[in-house]
Amino acid sequence: MASDAKTLVKCSVSNCHYWGEQNVCKADMIVIEIDRHADVKLNEEYGEEAFMNNHRDVAEQSSATCCLTFKPKK
Repeated sequence: MASDAKTLVKCSVSNCHYWGEQNVCKADMIVIEIDRHADVKLNEEYGEEAFMNNHRDVAEQSSATCCLTFKPKK
């Protein structure tokens, strides 16, 4: 991960493990994929590996994307 300052990510999914007050995401890394790959089973231990290569897709609009970083609160 780069040592640059993190971008503020807002998320309204309050049942996510990484959700913080004022809808701020507390995850160290955000993984976003296009919806047609939404059924890919990733977890935070190895999820980054699939996205460190030159994997690229194109989304026509934001509604065609989804956050794979989501992890339900326990």
